[in-house]
Amino acid sequence: MIGSYVAVGDSFTEGVGDPGPDGAFVGWADRLAVLLADRRPEGDFTYTNLAVRGRLLDQIVAEQIPRVVGLAPDLVSFAAGGNDIIRPGTDPDELAERFELAVAALTAAAGTVLVTTGFDTRGVPVLKHLRGKIATYNGHVRAIADRYGCPVLDLWSLRSVQDRRAWDADRLHLSPEGHTRVALRAGQALGLRVPADPDQPWPPLPPRGTLDVRRDDVHWAREYLVPWIGRRLRGESSGDHVTAKGTLSPDDIKTRIAAVA
Repeated sequence: MIGSYVAVGDSFTEGVGDPGPDGAFVGWADRLAVLLADRRPEGDFTYTNLAVRGRLLDQIVAEQIPRVVGLAPDLVSFAAGGNDIIRPGTDPDELAERFELAVAALTAAAGTVLVTTGFDTRGVPVLKHLRGKIATYNGHVRAIADRYGCPVLDLWSLRSVQDRRAWDADRLHLSPEGHTRVALRAGQALGLRVPADPDQPWPPLPPRGTLDVRRDDVHWAREYLVPWIGRRLRGESSGDHVTAKGTLSPDDIKTRIAAVA
């Protein structure tokens, strides 16, 4: 019975792509917190989300892990390294060494540490050439999880997120339905009985012609890819002026989810 949960990470864990009624994001970690809270007596569960978009592994370690140590939760989810992997020249072997040091610190502070693999990017423009690096990093994450006895949220094998409806328009962050499916898979990784199958097939889509696909790609490049490259060239991050959501009430999360359902 998990009575306290702290989520650590970047935009994935912050919930970018899953907006609530006020514009702030919900995301898979908040949704997992609701699943966990429903298994506790009323008011006997605490949840804190420390994730901030754009954060690199070393920033997460420096800014978020000390707060985890102070909170000493029953569960911490740790998803980090994705922003490092997509940067040119990153060595996944060296990155994994730093990831392991972070896992060691977290396992000393929390009852259970849920670690997360990267997604399979075979269908993502620009990122599909990174598939080999991500797979290498994932192999390290799994080995580290074995060494420290950590459950694994395996996103690579989650087939349902290969559907484009699982992703936001920017193709880098999950849609609300994508976040929901990840939350369900996280619950399964923790041994929970979840209310739905995260790999449930999507309804069929009408076929799209080559012209439709090309038009979508051009729109995506103009609206999302070019600004993203511009921020990289200027040394800016999407999280430069963002603060973590902090402690949240599961009841408030439920209300926000229901408002946009």
